[in-house]
Amino acid sequence: MTTKKKESPSRLATAFLNGICAGRPLIIPFVTAGFPDRESTPEVVEAMGVAGADVVEIGIPFSDPLADGPTIQRSSEVALEGGMTVPGVLEIVESIRRNEANCDLPIVLMGYFNPLLAYGLERFLDDAKAIGVDGLIVPDVPPEEGREYRAACVERDLSATFLVAPNAPDERIRLVDQFSTHFSYCVTVTGVTGARSEVQGRTVEFLRRVRSLALKPFVVGFGIKEAAHVLELGRHADGVVVGSALIDVLSRAEDPATAAAGLIAPLRAAAEMIAEDRETGGVGDVHHEA
Repeated sequence: MTTKKKESPSRLATAFLNGICAGRPLIIPFVTAGFPDRESTPEVVEAMGVAGADVVEIGIPFSDPLADGPTIQRSSEVALEGGMTVPGVLEIVESIRRNEANCDLPIVLMGYFNPLLAYGLERFLDDAKAIGVDGLIVPDVPPEEGREYRAACVERDLSATFLVAPNAPDERIRLVDQFSTHFSYCVTVTGVTGARSEVQGRTVEFLRRVRSLALKPFVVGFGIKEAAHVLELGRHADGVVVGSALIDVLSRAEDPATAAAGLIAPLRAAAEMIAEDRETGGVGDVHHEA
């Protein structure tokens, strides 16, 4: 009689479980593949992992990014002008995974549906899985239109994450939570991405509402740029995504990897402060089980 080998938890599941057990939100930076140039992306990802990033989102450049603000749009333009393609993005991930230091770092690709269709969706998912991608975020595919896409991801043990906006009714929050395989993505505004100077009070109210309805972990993004934002929002979510602020830093940096690490380190320190506060009896939302 043969015993079926028990599968080990995925990198994403392990990351969220570790964060929840530690009582802190995950730090999740977003970088556009090929920005500021193709060669620097693997170095930036590795540096962010060393500085405290728990998961890394790598953006697939696209010429018509509906959800992206001007900063990330410009990074896509630069990457495309530099020759970045969907195969090029996969080659970058493959290069990252060849470095043993990055073997446990979860990598999620974020991109729009048209480039994936042009590549061939099932072929793309097969290739992504083969090189060590852990999941996908496709902003222009809502749950109602993403059943086949989600099923194809699940078949390959790839995470599929769906987005939920602050004006979503309760039933939609539950739907997004149900369809997202490992975690859902809460956007802080109904508009496009971009770093903002202040966190609106209604964002915290939104996250508290999601916490009361969601069964799976969720992250918050769109507008996060500094440690104060992590301290304010990270108490109410399982992860905090920083995108436009990181792209801004990379666009000005002579040494992109060092600059990226310099942004991530204080964000991770803020996340650790939340954990310390909870240990000493500070007030904070209670996490759901991963």
